[in-house]
Amino acid sequence: MGVFDAYRYDGKRALVVGGASGMGKATAELALDAGAEVVVMDYAEVTIPGVKSIHLNLGDKASVEAAVDECGGPVHAVFSCAGVADGTPNIEKINFVGHRHLINRMLAGGMLPKGSAIGFISSAAGLGWEANLAEIKELLAIEDFDAASQWIVERGKADYYNSKQFICAYVATQAMPLLKQGIRINAICPGPTDTPLAQANKDMWLGFGQDYREECGIEASAPIDQAYPLVFLCSDAAVAVNGIVLITDCGYMMSGITETYAPAAPAAQFLMGRLS
Repeated sequence: MGVFDAYRYDGKRALVVGGASGMGKATAELALDAGAEVVVMDYAEVTIPGVKSIHLNLGDKASVEAAVDECGGPVHAVFSCAGVADGTPNIEKINFVGHRHLINRMLAGGMLPKGSAIGFISSAAGLGWEANLAEIKELLAIEDFDAASQWIVERGKADYYNSKQFICAYVATQAMPLLKQGIRINAICPGPTDTPLAQANKDMWLGFGQDYREECGIEASAPIDQAYPLVFLCSDAAVAVNGIVLITDCGYMMSGITETYAPAAPAAQFLMGRLS
């Protein structure tokens, strides 16, 4: 066995939820190149050669369950990449509740063997979740698909920002329970990334941190830039990494928190829960 084999996926089966475009597509292509057998679930048409495609509507419980049943097991890596922007109907289901139900369905079916891993794409918008953990735990205790959605909607939290906080808190709270089953779970929190979804919300999403990137002489991340750390986190090379949300924003948040780039400080402090 070579020293870098732990980074590869030979003999493994990977599921990419939301792999038709953007970071999900880059993740599917990277996992495929790393040797995995890849299954992609998405509502949109999947055009990646060499993968199995399954139609999925994360906003519909029956669709989630049918997609999981069609996928079957074992699955050694689940990449939960699907997400939508504010204004999309059922955003709370698509961005969080549906993902969690899919994972729970797989766990109940024994589809995730010991040594498998789960990787979410959250967002820098989800940082600061710790300040809201007590309330979020109320949601996480509700495992029913429709009841969880109702809890979110009734509290006015069916939006992008809150859905990403839910993901971050879910990953952290599931670290130990899943590890007891031999399964790891982590997430990345990307900064602005040039995806079709970001282009559709260009002024807000790709405009965020533009001054920082200009100061550093860099561009917004490409989808593959975010796929690299996500695929790493679900590889055997990251066996000691569990329950973290890895900030992959080229240093913007840390530069704001430490005020090494002062213009980023207000946004960083707000997202990290330092301001009321």
